[in-house]
Amino acid sequence: MTDTDTGENRVRRQGPGGRAAAFVRNTWRGLTSMKTALVLLFLLALAAIPGALLPQRSLNEGKVNEYIADRATLGPIMDRLELFDVFGSFWFTAIYVLLFVSLVGCILPRCIDHAKALRTPPVPAPRNLARLPHHREAVVDAEPAQLADGIRGHLRGWRIQTREGGERAKRPDEITISAEKGYFREVGNLVFHLSLVGLLVTIALGKLLGYEGNVIVVANGGAGFCTTSPAVFDSFRAGNLVDGTGMTPMCIQVEDFSADYLDNGQAEMFRSNIRYQAGDDLDSNTWRDTEIRVNHPLRVAGDRVYLQGHGYAPTFTVTFPNGETRTETLQWAPQDATTFLSSGAMRFDPPGGVYPDAEERRKNQIAIEGLFAPTAAMHGTLLSSSFPAMNDPAVAIDIYKGDTGLDTGMPQQLFSLDSSLVDQGRRGKQDRVNLYPGESATLADGTQVRFDGAVDFANLQVSHDPAQQWVLVFALTAMGGLLVSLLVKRRRIWARIHPSDASPDGARRTVVELGGLARTDQAGWGDEFDRLCDRLLADHTTTPELQESNR
Repeated sequence: MTDTDTGENRVRRQGPGGRAAAFVRNTWRGLTSMKTALVLLFLLALAAIPGALLPQRSLNEGKVNEYIADRATLGPIMDRLELFDVFGSFWFTAIYVLLFVSLVGCILPRCIDHAKALRTPPVPAPRNLARLPHHREAVVDAEPAQLADGIRGHLRGWRIQTREGGERAKRPDEITISAEKGYFREVGNLVFHLSLVGLLVTIALGKLLGYEGNVIVVANGGAGFCTTSPAVFDSFRAGNLVDGTGMTPMCIQVEDFSADYLDNGQAEMFRSNIRYQAGDDLDSNTWRDTEIRVNHPLRVAGDRVYLQGHGYAPTFTVTFPNGETRTETLQWAPQDATTFLSSGAMRFDPPGGVYPDAEERRKNQIAIEGLFAPTAAMHGTLLSSSFPAMNDPAVAIDIYKGDTGLDTGMPQQLFSLDSSLVDQGRRGKQDRVNLYPGESATLADGTQVRFDGAVDFANLQVSHDPAQQWVLVFALTAMGGLLVSLLVKRRRIWARIHPSDASPDGARRTVVELGGLARTDQAGWGDEFDRLCDRLLADHTTTPELQESNR
């Protein structure tokens, strides 16, 4: 290669393979830098904001559909961008994976470098200690070896290396001591970042292997539910590796529910007494009693049963013209989180045999739709609620007769009736009434609708997350590593010791130079260096006129 082969010429002569390798190498270096990891961490937090502000399909698909329907132009575009499924979107997953790769790529080399540093002795003393930020020089009445032993004794807990003479020595008879502490600072830093990687991994595993199911259970000690399949839940979310067949078997009944309210109606505490079976109890049909409260779940075989909320389930009894009755208790949806004014609907099928013809039976079905107030406040004939506790319950309902949609084969809304059946003339309104417990309304054909009162219902969540304990472990180790990295200080100190030239009185003394360097934050290191120097020289008599110090 001639002198004319400059670096620029060599770059131009590089083939496609070399350029591709250089591109990959530079990309990897950029991805695995700590700056890139911090940017990706910020992007991950930023990408999570739409998941908190917008309705998510995995939580409430009905609200998502309503949101899209209200925004005919913007809604479909947002849906294509997966803004209603943020945490499962391709772009959120891409940021998550890139952050994981970036952290691993920048942490592992640092771990290797720190492991090498732990095996490397402290660096030799600089030739000119006076140039260091902190320096002191003194002449003491002691032998060099004796002084060196005393300094090493006062530096317990420091990593120490003693050298005699050498290339950097100013005199062949000098002794230098190199001491360093604060190695644990980098250990804490690495533990913090490794714990962050562990958090990412365990959270991802928890989402892949976990599941959450929500179910509403009426608190009357009656029928509860058993976790036999996802179908028993009102809503169910499962990880990609969960098919719903391996759930922990348990059965739960809700005996009662109680809530404490402040004077302004704000809920202070929810609690519920439940009965449950799990494990061998299922074979022996043994029920166990316990109480669950907000943030105090029932823990069974790795699953947790949380008390998420509550509402009210009105009870109605319909007495048909032949005297037979149908009684139903069904939850209604709270519309006001402060007063728990709720709305809902019920459907009643006539008793079998009363109307042998199917078409005639459909024409005599009874439906109820309206509002329930736990503490009734009447404004004329309009019903509202003044307090969330059930102090004075009442309902305002519309009573319908005709096809309720039970036989259409189409799914029906739980909390509302299909208004299209009214428009088609297949169902008609018979009455609109306000009722208190025990009161009833009688239709023209003699059918009687009675309001019997209401009971509480509890919203329970069954959650399974096999990685939850590891999430806690990594969160604690991350906090511990962060505290260590913030509290531990990295310091270096050197001592150069050699015999002094003969003094005017003919005595021979020892010259000691001390130099200090803060490898991290220098705040407070000057005072600490002075105290350390005083301690190192405390056992020996110094000559003040020959002592110098700079900070």
